[in-house]
Amino acid sequence: MTPPFNSNANYAAPIGSEAAGAEFKDTWTLSDLDTEWINLIASKHPALYRVLLAAITDNDKSYLVYMAVRLMEMHRVLKSTGTIYLHCDPTMSHYLKLVMDAVFGRDNFVNEVIWHYKSFHGQTRRYFAKKHDTFLMYSKSDTWTFNRLYEDDNTQTVDFKRWRKYLVDGRYILGRNMPVQDSRFVRYLKAWRKKYGREPGNDDVVYEVKGQSLDTVWDLKPVDPKDKKEKVGYPTQKPLALYQRIIAASSNKGDIVFDPFCGCATTLVAADRLDRQWAGIDVSSTAATLILRRLRHDRGPLYDDVIHLTDIPQRNDLGKLPPANSPANKKLLYGEQAGNCEGCGQHFQVQNLEVDHIIAKSKGGTDHIENLQLLCGSCNRIKGNRGMEYLQVKLQLT
Repeated sequence: MTPPFNSNANYAAPIGSEAAGAEFKDTWTLSDLDTEWINLIASKHPALYRVLLAAITDNDKSYLVYMAVRLMEMHRVLKSTGTIYLHCDPTMSHYLKLVMDAVFGRDNFVNEVIWHYKSFHGQTRRYFAKKHDTFLMYSKSDTWTFNRLYEDDNTQTVDFKRWRKYLVDGRYILGRNMPVQDSRFVRYLKAWRKKYGREPGNDDVVYEVKGQSLDTVWDLKPVDPKDKKEKVGYPTQKPLALYQRIIAASSNKGDIVFDPFCGCATTLVAADRLDRQWAGIDVSSTAATLILRRLRHDRGPLYDDVIHLTDIPQRNDLGKLPPANSPANKKLLYGEQAGNCEGCGQHFQVQNLEVDHIIAKSKGGTDHIENLQLLCGSCNRIKGNRGMEYLQVKLQLT
C-alpha cells in the first residue's frame, strides 16, 4: 500500500494527461475527528496511543491517526499467511515503523526494503540527493508466503563462472552435458535423482544457474516520463516492475492482492499480469475511471471483468450487533476494565456502571464493542457526547 507520505503538499495530475482530474491532499491538521479516534485508541490500544503521543507536531499526529486507524483495519482483513508492504519515505518512516510495531506486533516485522532509484536531481549543495523510498514489510503470524526472487543477471555468480562452458543459453545444465567430476555439481545431481527417481535424460534440465537472490536494496528505475506506454500522468505513479516484484515475492497465483490506496492502478495491473485476484480502493472518482481505462489498455480491448462499486462497503462478518448496553457487552467490558470506571478509575459493581460510546454515535461512532467502555454514572454525565479528554480535564479540576 502506498498512502500519502505527509509531504505537506497537494497533488494533481496535469491537464491533458490520461490521469487529468485525479488529485489528493497530503497536508494535515488535527481535526475533531482525529481527537475522537485518539480517544478510542487510548482506551483500546494503549501501545499505539503511546506512539501517537510521541509525534512532535499536531500535523504529524493527525497524519499518524489517519494511518493508524487504516492499518488496524488492514490487520483485521489480512490473511494469517499474508504480508503487508507499507510504502513510505524518510519523512515519516520512523514513526510509521512504531505504528506498525504496535498494530502488527514487533515480532511480525519481516523486512525493511529500500527502493533506490536514479533520476535527475541537479546539484544538491547541502545534503545528499534524496533517492530512495522504504517498504516496511510485516506479517500477521509466524507463517507467511514468500517466494525467493533472483536478479536477472547471473553472470557474476560463482556457478556461472565455474560452469560457463556447460551452460545452454547461459543458464541451464542439461543431462547430456554435466560436470559430473565437480563435487559441487554432484550435490545438485543427487537432489535431481532423488526428486525424479531416475537418471536425467539428455534434454532434462538438471540445474539452472540463477542470479544472486534479491536482498533488501532494490535498484529499479522510476517511471520514465517519456514512456508513453506506462506513464499515465498520475502525480505519484510508481513503476510496474516495483510492484510486480513485491507481488511475486509474497503471493501465489490465485491469491488476493489488496491496495487501499490504489491511485492509478499500478498494483492492480501488476497483480492482474501475475494472475492474482485483486481489489483496490481510492478516494478519487477520477482515479476509479483511470483504473478501468488502464486495465483495459494493458489487458486488451475486451477486458471488462471489473466490479466497480461507488458506495462505502460495510462489514458483513459481525452479524447483527447487540444493543450497546446489552448484558453481554456489559459483562465483557466489566472483565476488560477489572470493574473500574474508565474515567475516574474507581471500582464499582457491574450494576453501577454504564455503557458509554467512546466516539459518540452523533459523531459517527458505532455499537461495536471496540467503541464501548464502562463509566460510572457521574463520569458518564460529565462526558456526555464529548471526548475523553474533556472528561479527564473536568476530573482534574474537581
